[in-house]
Amino acid sequence: MPCNQFRHDTLFWKQLLTHPVVAQVMGVIVDLCVPPTDFELGRILAVKEPVSVVLETMVPMGERTVPFFWVHEHQHEEFERAVREHSAVEDLRQVEVHENRVLYAFRWSTDADALFQAFAETGAQLLEASGHPDLWEFELRFVSHDRLSTFKQRCDDAGVGLDVRRIYNPTRPESGPYYGLTYPQREALSTAVSHGYYSIPRQISTKELAEKLDISDQATTERLRRAIITLTEHTLLTEDLDQDD
Repeated sequence: MPCNQFRHDTLFWKQLLTHPVVAQVMGVIVDLCVPPTDFELGRILAVKEPVSVVLETMVPMGERTVPFFWVHEHQHEEFERAVREHSAVEDLRQVEVHENRVLYAFRWSTDADALFQAFAETGAQLLEASGHPDLWEFELRFVSHDRLSTFKQRCDDAGVGLDVRRIYNPTRPESGPYYGLTYPQREALSTAVSHGYYSIPRQISTKELAEKLDISDQATTERLRRAIITLTEHTLLTEDLDQDD
């Protein structure tokens, strides 16, 4: 087969890239829920309605990773006092205050946190996380299905209950190029647009949109925000950088 014909044989590449052996090394993303009582961070950041916690980012600091997270609709002093009193907490600092939410930087010992130990052992990449009174929602990326299976086994052995909602391979060719958006981000943004969330007047509320996505109000808001930022960075900002060059 000539090189050009080989290169443009779409069917060949589709079959190759979706082959089970190749799929094992292309990565997998999983959406799952964990009861807050089953892992140390969930117990530390225990909240009551209507308070919620949303991870903003994880910043590597030497051998440790410092999480930055938003806490919505809470009594600052009461929340901070309860967190600081926990024996595993090393430091908690306010970084930014914005309307009804506060951004915190947080350090704690993960030695007794079976869930985060499982993250570290299997090389899981934490993409999104949000905490609520009755559950925590996570979006994780693993390099293979084998790593995901190992992660689940580690959690089972440690008594950490996992409710897996969705597993998918983000790099399969049939998924197409989506400008850096993860599947949950695409789903949230496309559902919002198709149901008139950005129409004037708005045709669907945040609560109604959250129900369609089967996540919380705050998780919906944060997911849309991240989706818009990612889409902008991979389209408009990229074009601006090209022009600067």
